[in-house]
Amino acid sequence: MRIAIFGAGAVGAYVGGRLAQAGVPVAFLARGDHLHALARDGLRVDSPQGDFVVRPWLVTDDPTTVGIMDMVIVGVKTWQLSEVVRALPALVGPNTCVVPLQNVVEAPTQLAQGVGARRPSWAGVVE
Repeated sequence: MRIAIFGAGAVGAYVGGRLAQAGVPVAFLARGDHLHALARDGLRVDSPQGDFVVRPWLVTDDPTTVGIMDMVIVGVKTWQLSEVVRALPALVGPNTCVVPLQNVVEAPTQLAQGVGARRPSWAGVVE
């Protein structure tokens, strides 16, 4: 299973880091200084559940270079969803799951409409 993390901030980086630590190929979509730090140094997570560093399979700011994913986890702020919706077609195939991790009711519907689905099939929660 190949997973893209769209938005490698605190939540996206932690979830993607744990997946990468477990051996899952994870592509991180980030930008700016965060993109360069991930590409140069990998991802370091300091956690009460154990600290670790992983080297992501791919770090990029260009969704068109990633390819079709099995799952896209969306960890951006709610106000950035329109940017994600525009980029999703490059990552999403007929069997791709898109899982939003926003704390807003509308995010699953916005993302589902962005990939042509009539209704959302997944929603994520982070505690």
